[in-house]
Amino acid sequence: MTLQEVKYLASQGEGLKIEFKKKAAFPEKIVKEFIALANTAGGVVMIGVDDDGTVSGQKFIEEEIYVMEKAIQELIFPKLDYELFRIDLNAKKGVAVFKLEKSSNRPHFLKVDKKRHSFIRVEDRSVQASIEVWEILKRSKNPKDTVFTYGRKEEVLLKYLAESEKITLKEYSKLAKIPKFLASKTLVRLVLANVLRIHPQESEDYFTLREQGV
Repeated sequence: MTLQEVKYLASQGEGLKIEFKKKAAFPEKIVKEFIALANTAGGVVMIGVDDDGTVSGQKFIEEEIYVMEKAIQELIFPKLDYELFRIDLNAKKGVAVFKLEKSSNRPHFLKVDKKRHSFIRVEDRSVQASIEVWEILKRSKNPKDTVFTYGRKEEVLLKYLAESEKITLKEYSKLAKIPKFLASKTLVRLVLANVLRIHPQESEDYFTLREQGV
């Protein structure tokens, strides 16, 4: 990767597939960006780029790289693959670009105090994945024909979505008068069966009917 390519990427601004970091301070927090990108659509994390896209570089960029690689290795599970590019701006400053593909081993997660935290990318933010997103990512790794049983709870849901634009887990649970865990399982199954589409959000995910052929 060349400096010209780095400046071009930086000029795009942060988004679904691009994240800027001035420096590798608090690497235990930055790794969530790596997880989110790998779990969603892939992308790049750029160290030495300001929030406004200025490629200002960072002194001792090799130390920034060391800190981040150590955090990636120790905190992200399962192992995360990436490409690393180091670009020197001058004798003192450089930029590091970590390039990630959409991972075939997703969902990746951050393990802290025996707890697993997974993240996905929503526009230009990395947000914690809901239980439903986690299940969909995990089960979609090994595609199989998902049995679509059409009962009362499915009928209520599809009838509602034929008249309304979207529905949340809480709304569906209340509408169908079923426990949240059962509503969750039903929604996940219908997403995997390509009947519904999930729209991850920072606060609460919502679901819509999937258009034919999409």
